[in-house]
Amino acid sequence: MSASYEVRNGVAVITLNNPPVNGLGYATRRGIADGVDRALADPAVRAIVLTGAGRAFSGGADIREFGSPKAIAEPNLLSVIKLLDDATKPVVAAVHGTVMGGGLELALSAHYRVAAPGTNVALPEVKLGLLPGAGGTQRLPRVVGVETALNMIVKGDPVKSELLAALPGQKLFAKIVDGDLVAGAVAFANEVAAAHAGGQPLPRVRDLPLAHPNADAYFQFARNTVRAMAPNFPAPLRCVDCVAKAVECAGRKAFDEGLRYEREAFAALMLTPESKALRHAFFAERAASKIPDVPEDTPARKITKVGVIGAGTMGGGITMNFLNAGIPVTVLETKQEALDRGVATIRKNYEAQVKKGKLKADKSAQRMALLSTTLSYDDLKDADLIIEAVFEEMGVKEAVFRKLDEIARPGAILASNTSTLDVDRIAAFTKRPQDVVGMHFFSPANVMKLLEVVRGKATAKDVLATVMAVAKLIRKTAVVSGVCDGFIGNRMIEQYGRQAGFLLEEGCTPEQVDRAIEKFGFAMGPFRMGDLAGNDIGWAIRKRRYVEKPNLRYSRTADLLCEMGRFGQKTGAGWYDYAPGQRKAIPSPVVVEMIAKHRAELGIAPRRISDDEIVQRLVFSLVNEGAKILEEGIASKASDIDMVYLTGYGFPLWRGGPMCYADTVGLFNVVHAMKRFAANPHDDADFWQPAPLLAKLAAEGGSFNP
Repeated sequence: MSASYEVRNGVAVITLNNPPVNGLGYATRRGIADGVDRALADPAVRAIVLTGAGRAFSGGADIREFGSPKAIAEPNLLSVIKLLDDATKPVVAAVHGTVMGGGLELALSAHYRVAAPGTNVALPEVKLGLLPGAGGTQRLPRVVGVETALNMIVKGDPVKSELLAALPGQKLFAKIVDGDLVAGAVAFANEVAAAHAGGQPLPRVRDLPLAHPNADAYFQFARNTVRAMAPNFPAPLRCVDCVAKAVECAGRKAFDEGLRYEREAFAALMLTPESKALRHAFFAERAASKIPDVPEDTPARKITKVGVIGAGTMGGGITMNFLNAGIPVTVLETKQEALDRGVATIRKNYEAQVKKGKLKADKSAQRMALLSTTLSYDDLKDADLIIEAVFEEMGVKEAVFRKLDEIARPGAILASNTSTLDVDRIAAFTKRPQDVVGMHFFSPANVMKLLEVVRGKATAKDVLATVMAVAKLIRKTAVVSGVCDGFIGNRMIEQYGRQAGFLLEEGCTPEQVDRAIEKFGFAMGPFRMGDLAGNDIGWAIRKRRYVEKPNLRYSRTADLLCEMGRFGQKTGAGWYDYAPGQRKAIPSPVVVEMIAKHRAELGIAPRRISDDEIVQRLVFSLVNEGAKILEEGIASKASDIDMVYLTGYGFPLWRGGPMCYADTVGLFNVVHAMKRFAANPHDDADFWQPAPLLAKLAAEGGSFNP
């Protein structure tokens, strides 16, 4: 059993023991139920204390059992909660560390609750596109009030026990226990047992009164707010409905009706594509850290000092990640002016955070104190990890890595921030290819969550284990990629960009394409994204492609734009026009005229293209290239590709990433759409031949993420 039982001073202590967060798996639920039955049957036991071992009371459902028969096997959580609800002896939940989701719903079924200081309390189900399904929406409002409970349920964020205990009239916690929590809970349990010795009824949360003075107006306001803030997520709105139902049922003393309503809403949300996508993203993020042939117990190298080569935008952002984690960084540049500019930018970023109240001034000073600068490679000789963030050109990378090979200490990890170049070639510039790895940060590097970890053919397993651990330390979502041109993200986005160009040639404007894909949910369309990143970057890549892959066809519109000097926001003109000092994209008549002229030169008569076609061509181009990446082993699993796009490219979270979205649409339908695109004489028929893996899965009725 994952729950222990002992009797202390006439009180049965049932302790959840299912590391790491005492998830309410089958064995734990069974242990709780058996412990309660044993305590109720023992005349020497006056009361029951329910607590958790380790650093948590309970984090809720055991994610290891999601989707398995054990997740709903009896006693399920509802049955265990009913058992506590109906207990004839006082039950005290002693919570500490983390009490979330089903763990909080379990605690709410006890007669009393005591908490250790600093306990994190939450109902986070909304983050998975769900709502609390074991009475959370019905019980929490009764102990902390309607408005506090609704805020907690709709947001899903943790709240400290002290804040909740300070609420006027709250009945969530009977007391905050300093010192030994279990000893304090046992003493309190004996007190309440004595108080109820005369047969006075035990207090149940379900029996507490619940009302709101302006319920109709308040819940209408809440619905309007939720619709505006989370228009693509159905769960928050259903949370409002369930709390409103709790108030309605309390007035009629119909608690069980409220429970049924909540359960039906939970079941309906489980079937929504949005919840499936959010649950997929939840598990995909955890799976990304697992590398099939690198055991989890692989020893990691010690990283106490970091070197960063380049003090520009990328180098500065990378540096801040390590400063934020308390790791000293030495930044190398070729000129003092460049160092001064880089340090000034880092300081300005921290000062902005202090001004906004996101960072305390002393913390900012501590982080800046960890930063040192140099013009000499010799000052990097003691670094454990050195990351280059220099110009994206192989000759420049070669010079850097040959120098690093000379000065870096044995065992130091040498990382390249390259976004497209061959990491194996870069590793070959050294005599230690086993120590070389790609660490592709995304701009701005101190903000973006994604880190593509590029595994060279010689990269040592302990180097990979170390980099994945470092990624967690600096709060990045790390995804491992094999070596290919563009790795996972940029290799796929190239096909997406090619399709965007063909759409212009066939009749679209940049504004129409961006509007359609942004309506689908992307944070930014391809043309606005190009203007932000700099159109000259894509131009440089295409020039390389024209030499390396002469058969790969692109629309000439992007080159023509760059020949006009329209590189994007930094020049005040790109696919769009920009007013001085502003980022608002203004449709450009000059660009529309350029596209129309080019289209005429190609002899293409413009046609009306629907938003659906725009979205399908852009998204399915990602899917088809993603399938090739999977087949080649560049990515080890489809969910890794989804994480790259969710965390690095603005793919809509509620759609789960390109491969998850393809599964939702159905691979049969994806393949049939691709056949239509292949028949378009102005498109790339060869590209729209389904990747063998995609064709196979579609024929078998399979999916990328089974």
